Amino acid sequence: MLEDKNVVIIGGGPAGLAAAVELHKRGIDDVVILERENQLGGILRQCIHDGFGLQRFGRNLSGPEYAGIFIDEVKRFGIEYHTEATVVSLDSAGTVEAVTPAGLLRYSAKSVVLAMGCKERTRGSIMIPGERPSGIFTAGSAQSYMNIYNRMPGRNAVILGSGDIGLIMARRLTLEGAHVKAVFEIQDHPNGLARNIVQCLDDYDIPLLLKHTVTDIHGNARLEGVTVSEVDSSGVPIKGSEKYYPCDTLILSVGLRPDNTLLLDAGIEIDPRTYGAVVDEHLMTAIPGIFSSGNVLHVHDLADFVTLESSRLAGSVSKYLSGNLEADRNLCVRCGKGIGHVVPQRIVSGDGFMMSLRVSSVMNDVVIRVVQGERNILSKRMRRANPAEMIMLDIEGNLVAEQGNLEVFAE
Repeated sequence: MLEDKNVVIIGGGPAGLAAAVELHKRGIDDVVILERENQLGGILRQCIHDGFGLQRFGRNLSGPEYAGIFIDEVKRFGIEYHTEATVVSLDSAGTVEAVTPAGLLRYSAKSVVLAMGCKERTRGSIMIPGERPSGIFTAGSAQSYMNIYNRMPGRNAVILGSGDIGLIMARRLTLEGAHVKAVFEIQDHPNGLARNIVQCLDDYDIPLLLKHTVTDIHGNARLEGVTVSEVDSSGVPIKGSEKYYPCDTLILSVGLRPDNTLLLDAGIEIDPRTYGAVVDEHLMTAIPGIFSSGNVLHVHDLADFVTLESSRLAGSVSKYLSGNLEADRNLCVRCGKGIGHVVPQRIVSGDGFMMSLRVSSVMNDVVIRVVQGERNILSKRMRRANPAEMIMLDIEGNLVAEQGNLEVFAE
């Protein structure tokens, strides 16, 4: 039996929680959150470090404290939610099916919000050769072991990849008495925020070796060591540069990908640059009524950016449900020289919107330009632009003409 809902939110992490709270504040009460874990909060439950809330609340919070603000509001407003609810199907008509310990839940939604977050790339994703011993963890898994289950992954660790979770785990392992020998990054620049490089590596004298990667794994039952090689400008290991590092733990922080399986099932177009949905400035996909925000749309730097984006999405959902969401244009937003990806990828109205983008390489004294044909819509000069840090541009609606695609480039 199908249960009718105004909005079904898939995911009870920061994106889903923020969207639900804002929808309630806008008078939309017939909302349900479906979360596959046994508690609301998503990844924030295991992020016990601080640094959350500075953008949105102006105060320094831990991950659980930050999530708790939204969870408390969800409960205070009486917003319906189900934990241990794994969504197994979503179609273009807004039919959502979820498996729970109590049985199958089926909803017919006027609007669906995709807020499933992202997943980590694994050893298989980057094809590291060698043996298959225990002691190899993704950074998020190691964080969960330590912060939720109170278990140490190991005592002598190396970390591959300089993503933020990996950097934070370098500090966390050190504080718990482990020896982190080094962090290796295959690119010529770190992939984490500058503050995490300083606070997690520099402050603890943990070396960061750029243009290095793991090329072999040694050990039988348990990891005994790794071979690390220097790489050339194409990322190919340089023969003769191999060095052996004895260790019992290898932490992988080699990138995140939107958890987009449900998008594929529903026939939603995927952007090959972000691996998330193609959306318009209202964060709606090409399927009317299906919206996306947070890390399932594109990987964010901060949870604050996720919740702010999801609050904006709630405004768009509210307009859609009331029939006031304009769609009188069909313009594309294209990545030009120096731009790795951009969101949104389409423009369908004359409303103002927030544009999020990343550059494709480290650039100094750079100007980010948004143009439409011969018209310069916006320019932003930056002393330094880094692929690890998302750039957000506030685009006024009256600047975008009714005809002509937009292009974003860095020069």
